[in-house]
Amino acid sequence: MIKAAYIHIPFCEHICHYCDFNKFYLKGQPVDEYLSALEEEIKLTLEQVPVMSMKSIFVGGGTPTALNENQLKKLLTIIQKWLPIDGQTEFTFEANPGDLSQEKFQILHDAGVNRLSFGVQSFNDKLLQKIGRMHRAEDVFHSIEMAKKIGFKNISIDLIYSLPGQTLEDFKQTLKTAFTLDIVHYSGYSLIIEPKTVFYNLFRKGKLPIVSEDMEALMYEILMEEMEKHGYKQYEISNFSKPGYESRHNLTYWNNEAYFGFGAGAHSYVLGSRRSNHGPLKKYMTEIQDGKLPILEEHLVTKKEQMEEEMFLGLRKNRGVSVEHFMKKFAENPLTLFDDKIKQIQLRKLLNVSENHIFLTKNGRLLGNEVFQEFLL
Repeated sequence: MIKAAYIHIPFCEHICHYCDFNKFYLKGQPVDEYLSALEEEIKLTLEQVPVMSMKSIFVGGGTPTALNENQLKKLLTIIQKWLPIDGQTEFTFEANPGDLSQEKFQILHDAGVNRLSFGVQSFNDKLLQKIGRMHRAEDVFHSIEMAKKIGFKNISIDLIYSLPGQTLEDFKQTLKTAFTLDIVHYSGYSLIIEPKTVFYNLFRKGKLPIVSEDMEALMYEILMEEMEKHGYKQYEISNFSKPGYESRHNLTYWNNEAYFGFGAGAHSYVLGSRRSNHGPLKKYMTEIQDGKLPILEEHLVTKKEQMEEEMFLGLRKNRGVSVEHFMKKFAENPLTLFDDKIKQIQLRKLLNVSENHIFLTKNGRLLGNEVFQEFLL
């Protein structure tokens, strides 16, 4: 039974220099028509795969909170109509600091949204400007203070390290400032330069000051140390929380469980298949108007692929892969199936094996991608 859904709102008022997500400038876009198409996609999907209750709903983008008040209400009404939400559902909205008026916060809260994820990235205003962010540090404090006053308790922020020109001292200062917010969840990601971004074009021209790999690794080690020191438990390579506030939605991905993906360019894992939707708005909406699901690609995942995915997704979690759960799911023992690879990686001190779990060492977290690749049979 599928209990998680990702909903993609691909509109932004501004495009950041590092972002490669499926997104479009908000101005002049057919937002209301898109929301109607989104509702029809949800309806068509649920005719194939009925749901009883939702463990998590995550609305991302783009910038979902860039919608105006009426559009936001329309989106939330669609979600409430088709996806069963109860007091146990984790209901997350992504937001940009400074985007949300008090009215928008109230609309979200009244509709049952109980988790907010802010794209903060840095508290250095000059760096924020360099990476194409429109908010400034002051906006973060204001938005989080307002969210708390409205009644939001489950608040997360994203931070990015190894930004162009970022120093170690600057990153330490960003962390120091971040801890003053008194929130329950942090995500910390190293910058990845993706094709079709402003940064990629600058990088190809030799005009982007890149942080060295050693400096990036040092920043990550400091991130882990400071989070632990401040009482935030690392439960996944990039994620840290107070006890009980781990992201249930993201754990769906790392536990290799099925989930719906609705919207232009969204990905899903439904009925044993991984699907991706058409990204261009016109193509996405035309398919739905023709009574079809807007699927661009669909791949039926073989058992071999499922077992590989169970390993490299599960190893992202600090507790790693449960041997018992793996055996129940696949009737195979991962310690036997991947015996040689596990032993080789253990020799490099990147992997540990306990009685019931296979998990990364601290060094393994620093070299996670190298470990994950080893589990492709």
